[in-house]
Amino acid sequence: MSKLKVLITGAAGQVGSHVAELMLARGDTVLGLDDFTTGRPEHLPLESANYAFREGSIADAEIVNRAFGEFLPDVVVHTAASYKDPEDWYSDALTNVVGSVNVIKASKAVSIKRFIYFQTALCYGVKPMEQPITLSHPKNPGNSSYAISKTAAEDYLELSGLDFVTFRLANVIGPRNVSGPLPIFFSRLRDGKRCFVTEARRDFVYVGDLAKTVVRAADGTGHGTYHFSSGKDIAIRELYDSVVKAMKLNDYPEPEVRPLGSDDAASILLDPSRTFADFGAVTFTPLASFVPQAIEYYREFGVLGEYTHLKLKDAERR
Repeated sequence: MSKLKVLITGAAGQVGSHVAELMLARGDTVLGLDDFTTGRPEHLPLESANYAFREGSIADAEIVNRAFGEFLPDVVVHTAASYKDPEDWYSDALTNVVGSVNVIKASKAVSIKRFIYFQTALCYGVKPMEQPITLSHPKNPGNSSYAISKTAAEDYLELSGLDFVTFRLANVIGPRNVSGPLPIFFSRLRDGKRCFVTEARRDFVYVGDLAKTVVRAADGTGHGTYHFSSGKDIAIRELYDSVVKAMKLNDYPEPEVRPLGSDDAASILLDPSRTFADFGAVTFTPLASFVPQAIEYYREFGVLGEYTHLKLKDAERR
């Protein structure tokens, strides 16, 4: 297969950086874009003949258009997103909607071959009508600014006429994960603080497994919308216990069990049958294998932000 020119937005984030590494390892040429709102410089590969990086926001159309016009990508992997403050509607709309529209329009202007997008499972709302959720479930993103803005961008992508793949995601975690319960559990346990857990269940999938599937999509596998999910959910408490084990803690405060918040879902389990049909069997790495990798990463690079889609008053109680 001929080598690709791949433009990755959010290249300093968890998903974008892992995809960049896989693309570069097989000889593709990559241009990364990121403004470091949540991405971190240490996630970026070293610049080389096959890799370049530009700092800037996708909300700046001039930056986006110049990057596309000069690089002329074959494939766009659009991971950039605003999510760190659930009350910051402006930033969510600016990055997730306006920024995504800038990227989509620039992709059309240079006639890219394929556009890969990432959508939150919260596009179905926090009280889905079925479990597991199928792709025929109506979108109902009114539960959060993040979900609303990410869904609007997906709608624009569907309108664009581009050849695209959208991955609606289970909870993607692993090294470089800066949002959700994994870094929060680590930071609190490291500091000897008590955590809380709810009875919620989630499908936690390893970022490396997603990145491998994204590379296959970049090569032409699939078209349209998919669920990236193992099809199985586990209790949040099981993730907590995995973090405790990976940190090798013998003396730690027992977590407090709290009821679900108003903006949280008991379970969001996605039906991956179309993904398995088109991409074949996906090997999902177990928690016991990748949580220790994440803990090693946090010990080396620290935890910044501890972002969560929960409302701030709930996040603080974690």
